[in-house]
Amino acid sequence: MKRHLYIGGYGPGIIEPGGELTRLAAPSFLARHPSLPVIYAVGELAQGWITAFGAGGRRLSPWDERSSGGDSPCHLAVHPSGSLLAVANYGDGAAALHRLDSRGVFDGDPIVLRHHGSGPHPERQRGPHAHQAVFHEDLLYVSDLGTDEIRRYTLEGEALEPIRLPPGTGPRHFAFAGSTLYVAGELDGTVTRLAAGEDGIRVRASTTVTDNAPSHLELAGDLVYVANRGPDTISVLRADDLSQVAEVPSGGAWPRHFAIDGDRMYVANQHSGSVAEFALAGGVPEPTGEVIEAEGASCVLPA
Repeated sequence: MKRHLYIGGYGPGIIEPGGELTRLAAPSFLARHPSLPVIYAVGELAQGWITAFGAGGRRLSPWDERSSGGDSPCHLAVHPSGSLLAVANYGDGAAALHRLDSRGVFDGDPIVLRHHGSGPHPERQRGPHAHQAVFHEDLLYVSDLGTDEIRRYTLEGEALEPIRLPPGTGPRHFAFAGSTLYVAGELDGTVTRLAAGEDGIRVRASTTVTDNAPSHLELAGDLVYVANRGPDTISVLRADDLSQVAEVPSGGAWPRHFAIDGDRMYVANQHSGSVAEFALAGGVPEPTGEVIEAEGASCVLPA
């Protein structure tokens, strides 16, 4: 296996390329600066933290840290300009925009984007739960599992009209292909395709079980990949109509995240504490047999 991976999770810290460990509490998600040797990690705690690490040497070096602006941060993203970092805080639903200086460290006070609302699920949707932050065409999009919305903001933090999904969807991760949006619904087990001027397409992410709990979704070429934690599988769908190409075992238990790097896919299986490697043969993941042990693995970031 290519060990040029950073692995975050609920274990003792971040596993670096080569297997070294940088200790950090609950680094459940990682992101890279687009032009500088800086990696950012959330600390998924009730009093959430984000840390900026220098990644230019042999080991990660902590450069800066601060509050994430909310409870239990679970995702972050850096604007393509490298001037802004966005964080999604699951616990209280707050998203936040953090300015970055020329070194890639935090600069000035954050803009905290609080939200209100609920959904029909009696336990999971009592309030807002921000799950993913994505910059797209100079807007910030935030999936809210608790309110069945993809929230939208300007880069200055002005709230715009959200994209609303059917009640009980529980949007988790999503991705754009141009103006077309693909959304994984954690609570109803679906993938939804929304394109301007077209009726939405909505399918079950897994054909093997009903309680499939989709987690991460990603596009590559003309295919959509989505991880299903109930049956522990990766589904492969055609991007144009969401018809199913394949559904394969994830190589472990509870696939929370995956990353595509060239002709390889790396799947973080949280409950089995492992990252499994797949070759993408014709777009369909095929296991190589290579596995990295990583306690509580929840995020994979190719180096």
